Amino acid sequence: MKPMLTQLWPQFTADAAFMDSYGSAIVERVVADRQNKIITVVYRTANPVPAETSGRLIASLEPQFPGFALKVQGLFAYTCLTSRAVLELAEELKDAGLPINGFLSGAQVDIAGEHITVRVQNGVLLLTQMEFAVKLEELIAARTGVRPQVALVCDTAISAEAVEEHILKKAPPARQFKAKSEGPAVKVQGLDLEDAPAKLVNGHMFQPTGLTALRDVGAEAGKVTVWGDVFFTEIKGNWRKIYSISITDYTGSINLKIRPQEGENCDKWEELGPGDTLIIKGDCAYDKYERDYVIYPYDVLKVARKKRVDPAPEKRVELHLHTKMSSMDGFCDPKTIVKTAHRMGHRAVAVTDHGVVQGFPEAMLATDDIRKKDPDFKLIYGVEAYFVDDMVPVVYGAATGAMSQSFVVFDLETTGLSPADCAITEIGAVVVENGEITESYNSFVNPGCHIPEEITKITNITDEMVADAPGQEEALRAFLEFVDGRVLIAHNAHGFDIRFLKACAERYGVPFGNTYIDTLPLAQALYLGLRNYKLDTIGKYLEIPPFQHHRACDDAKALAQIYVKMIEDLALRGVTALENVNTGLGGTRELAKKNFHLIILVRNAAGLKNLYRIISAAHMDYFFKVPRVPRSLLNKYREGLIIGSACEAGELYRAIVEGRSFDELKNIAAYYDFLEVQPLGNNEYMLREHMVDSIEQIQEFNKTVIRLGEALGKMVVATGDVHFMEPEDAIYRAVLQAGNGFKDADNQAPLYFRTTDDMLKQFSYLSPEKAREIVITNPNRIADMVDGDVRAIPKGLYTPTIEGADESLREDTMRNARERYGDPLPELVEKRLTRELDSIIKHGFAVLYVIAQKLVLKSEEYGYLVGSRGSVGSSAVAHFSGISEVNSLPPHYLCPKCKWSEFYTDGSVADGFDLPDRVCPQCGEKLIVDGHDIPFETFLGFDGDKEPDIDLNFSGEVQGRIHRYTEDLFGHDHVFKAGTISGLQDKTAYGYVKKYLEERGRIVNHAEENRLVQGCVGVKRTTGQHPGGMVVVPSNYDVFDFCPIQHPADDKEKGMITTHFEFKYLHDTILKLDELGHDVPTMYKHLEDMTGIKMDSVPMNDPKVISLLVSTEALGVKPEDIDSLTGTFGIPELGTNFVRNMLIEAQPKSFGDLIQISGLSHGTDVWNGNAQDLIKDGVCTISEVIGTRDSIMTYLLHKGVEPKQAFTIMELTRKGKVAKGGFPEGVEDMLRAHDVPEWYLDSCKKIKYMFPKAHAVAYLIAAIRLMWFKVYHPLEFYATHFTVRGDDIDYDAAVGGIKVAKQHLKEVNARLKEEKKAKDEDILASLQMVNEMLQRGYEFLPIRIGKSRAKTYTVENGKIRLPFMALKGLGDAAANTLEKATLEGQQYISAEDLQSACNAICATAKNEGHMEYGIVSNTIMDTCLLYTSPSPRDRQKSRMPSSA
Repeated sequence: MKPMLTQLWPQFTADAAFMDSYGSAIVERVVADRQNKIITVVYRTANPVPAETSGRLIASLEPQFPGFALKVQGLFAYTCLTSRAVLELAEELKDAGLPINGFLSGAQVDIAGEHITVRVQNGVLLLTQMEFAVKLEELIAARTGVRPQVALVCDTAISAEAVEEHILKKAPPARQFKAKSEGPAVKVQGLDLEDAPAKLVNGHMFQPTGLTALRDVGAEAGKVTVWGDVFFTEIKGNWRKIYSISITDYTGSINLKIRPQEGENCDKWEELGPGDTLIIKGDCAYDKYERDYVIYPYDVLKVARKKRVDPAPEKRVELHLHTKMSSMDGFCDPKTIVKTAHRMGHRAVAVTDHGVVQGFPEAMLATDDIRKKDPDFKLIYGVEAYFVDDMVPVVYGAATGAMSQSFVVFDLETTGLSPADCAITEIGAVVVENGEITESYNSFVNPGCHIPEEITKITNITDEMVADAPGQEEALRAFLEFVDGRVLIAHNAHGFDIRFLKACAERYGVPFGNTYIDTLPLAQALYLGLRNYKLDTIGKYLEIPPFQHHRACDDAKALAQIYVKMIEDLALRGVTALENVNTGLGGTRELAKKNFHLIILVRNAAGLKNLYRIISAAHMDYFFKVPRVPRSLLNKYREGLIIGSACEAGELYRAIVEGRSFDELKNIAAYYDFLEVQPLGNNEYMLREHMVDSIEQIQEFNKTVIRLGEALGKMVVATGDVHFMEPEDAIYRAVLQAGNGFKDADNQAPLYFRTTDDMLKQFSYLSPEKAREIVITNPNRIADMVDGDVRAIPKGLYTPTIEGADESLREDTMRNARERYGDPLPELVEKRLTRELDSIIKHGFAVLYVIAQKLVLKSEEYGYLVGSRGSVGSSAVAHFSGISEVNSLPPHYLCPKCKWSEFYTDGSVADGFDLPDRVCPQCGEKLIVDGHDIPFETFLGFDGDKEPDIDLNFSGEVQGRIHRYTEDLFGHDHVFKAGTISGLQDKTAYGYVKKYLEERGRIVNHAEENRLVQGCVGVKRTTGQHPGGMVVVPSNYDVFDFCPIQHPADDKEKGMITTHFEFKYLHDTILKLDELGHDVPTMYKHLEDMTGIKMDSVPMNDPKVISLLVSTEALGVKPEDIDSLTGTFGIPELGTNFVRNMLIEAQPKSFGDLIQISGLSHGTDVWNGNAQDLIKDGVCTISEVIGTRDSIMTYLLHKGVEPKQAFTIMELTRKGKVAKGGFPEGVEDMLRAHDVPEWYLDSCKKIKYMFPKAHAVAYLIAAIRLMWFKVYHPLEFYATHFTVRGDDIDYDAAVGGIKVAKQHLKEVNARLKEEKKAKDEDILASLQMVNEMLQRGYEFLPIRIGKSRAKTYTVENGKIRLPFMALKGLGDAAANTLEKATLEGQQYISAEDLQSACNAICATAKNEGHMEYGIVSNTIMDTCLLYTSPSPRDRQKSRMPSSA
């Protein structure tokens, strides 16, 4: 007997709403799909259960099936089927992947017996094509046992006029929303609000009372009043939008969900953004789609929360601040923090990231904005460097002589780290002579105090063990008597052991001045790259027998053995005498030494350049785990810089904590220009980790810094070591630090941006005068020392020079134009070229064109065509100088023989490629068609002064040679790769957040998860390089005039050198050549080589080729054969699922329409909810909608709009500024006066980004060419496609035929429905091509020894031969070896002979790490043995035939 649902899960009986639906539900079965990790609960009820109730069931049961996704399916009687149930079943089809989109919005369902009519407003054709009715019938049958007949009906075909009227009602001419009303200022307990009227966003004004903390919302549904800061907004849906607004009150977070009513003005929701503060009344309820509790708001007030201010009459200046560029550690946005400092009234602020200066450009741009109104504000450029003292000696003292003389190697155990406060507990020593241990010494020492438990745990020395031992003075004298004036040796002697001996000797008046050797820096110099330089680590490296570490006698003996090895290693370097050690170690210590932190601030322009030199050297020459700055390097480039002692990780502070003498501390502090102290909370970890006994000890450390400043006459400044802006932001740092293994991540120091009064409070243990001096006076004095006009990147354009570039460009352009269009040139052509050339040369851009010319010519020398991208094709000069194949002139005919031409300038022809074939009226020659009508202004701006971006697509096979040619042109030290910076992305940040919450057992809702994710997103993770960007520094400058340099991802092995700044910040200053690698030029080369047909002879208006956009007929297959209504698989830009759907909906019939498709597919809010709806509703066709940015300008020009205005409207629209703030005042009326229709204006108001027409044309020329080969030279096309893009080919599907290919397609589609993976999407694209080729009647030939190439697919007897690389797991080296061996005549007389050869090759594959030896070997044998039987798996015959 089948159980009741409430029997299995009795907890539901307490919920009345559940009992109404599930009280009598019977569980039919529970199905576990273990492969896909899905549990499906199938239940039966009398009536269909509403979707929101089943959603709650899923949410309630999911925790009981950990690791599985849960689905539920409800069975019920057909007689109980309702209209709502039908629509909800249709929604299930949509959730399963059927692209219903919004076609069912407003649909009505009529049920008459077993006949169901679904009435939709539009989309019947597409719903029919996707077999929606059939699939709905099948789903109803599965749930009810009865299969009805479903009919689709469209009762109301919407006319263009109706849509126009609807748009006018729905969207007023401009964004006119204003808050409906304002109420009195509201007061909320615990919330510090501005004394300003609350603005009503929605509903009614109210006085908030009884607010619920967001951490408590969702525990139960119902009405709530809450407040929150907006941190994320999202708009879903197209025709009918759903708004999701995420808010937080920092106790928790939640999403507001808004479903606007038809015709409701939604500007009020769209205008809300991060930083807004809302007070909300609403209903809290579980949302089945979000699978979480949300608030449906009805009354919403917008209030202003008081921002932190700095009310002090005199303000501090922050000199130690980290931005998001401090890798995985800083959380301040550079622009925001600079503006915050200025808003608080601070006259300056420093940016000092860990080891890098990548925060400079953003901070600089923010400062530029501030200085327009406040020219006295200063940005202080700096860095917190990883400082190493490469000038630290190994030998201290005047002793000389051979390294083999008599030495005393010793070690101390103590009660702590400070010689001033701690005492010796054990002395162990041995004498080393001529490499042998000859004597030993060991003695406990009575410290005269209790040995702390933490020390006993480390040394195992107890109070009882030292109770009867000699005291400090007696033990010291006895030890020095044993030493007898010999040279001492200890590990970290200078930093620890010798300091204790000196302190003890001073205390008791014992003479002590022995020469000593510190083996710590010696090891760092000799043994580069150890993970650390602890004694046991070095011992293990040198294979010294294990010893009891942290006992003086054992450590001394171990160090003696280590030192004997060191003597041998020094001798190999030619160092055999004590006096030669310090000078003979070379310059390697800076890479191995432990680093300290140190602040470098820029005083002036010379200092900035020196800082860039230092940063570059730290990354290029001294990088070891972090970019290190050796003291010698800093000394060399110290001019123009101000050096500070930094935080607790600084050299000075560490020395203070270690208890160094005041004289030693003065020697250290003397190196710095200013000394730094920080709030006690910054170093409170010392108390937790028992490094100090009380907070007062940390106060004493700071007071010592202040005394040093007074003794040396150096400024002491109080800094915050800022890592995040607000106190509540500490959680984000905790998340990342926890993910990176910090055990104390939740004990975050208060490293937020402090106000003056806040900082003064932190130093209240000092006199008010001294606190004021270090908090206010001294930081401002340092700010006074800084030149406020220094800019991280100089203003102006610095281009390389090529002698005669202006004349060369003009001559080449005009000569090529006259050769093609005749001499004299048509007036239109002459005017266009003259205007462009004058502008290009006037603004100094000719050299950029000439460089691009040279690169294109060099590629063509190598035999590869070059494709242009971006808006460079807007320039006619680019076309006639040979840079771009896009002709931007108006559509026209041209006679190649007599040069007769006819141009269409009235907009009646969308594109020259769409002109019908004609013959020349003068000489009868067939006319050429060309011209895409693209204004030059879209490339260089209306005044021609915008720096050009010339982006070129080179074949990946020749890209490296082009890069080397660029270096040859300008010099290796003036050409660099454009650098990139990778911040933490949502997916990775989510992983950190998830781990953080799970480790702490915290369960939060989706909104709070998202808040934590958003707080981590953008923090720098690593660096990289632009795929093709080459930065050229003019010959009369060096790169440090603009930025530092580094290796991408700090990987020296790759040999690449990149700009330290992201190039987008250098864009307006120095030249970047985009020399991108691309597949299309490679495909051109292969196709030309295989067919002998030149690309420029391929027609652009072949009807069969154009038909592939909407039909598969030209391929000779049916749509169901290839599961596509178009024939564009494998065609760049046109083969994706998204674009193929666009093609079917838009039904393009010409090249001009295709340009529209390309523009629409790349734009933002241009197609979805915009052009798509206009086409669907019959308002206009694909030819008329706004497709590319340029089409706005040309459309408006044809409407008679003044050119400058047309250009400005285009720019505002394509950048999304019209969508954000509407048209400028008066523009809409002007456009209406020029007969611009309302739908056009409305469309402009939705656009966020638009694609350049020239870019679309360049892509589509390539697409049409490849489609032409697909139609007329299919074997060569497929062979080329798989050679260039066949990494994911399915070998079994290729040789197995259509049936296998179809099965594999079905499997990969099933996987993609469950989870979208990029790899599966690549496999799908490859399988689609394999299936299409097989469906067209062409076959693959299996791999054959002697015939298959390594990587190239070859045409052989009307079929395509697979290469060795089609075998998964076979590496390049193995494939190339197979090709070389077999094509050079290697004969195999037996299967055993071939197996032996395969084994050798497969060993190569194994070494490459591609696949297990046996698998590769067997695969090659399975596929490569040549048998007479066509089956590659037939092993019945062993002879080797002469051919396959």
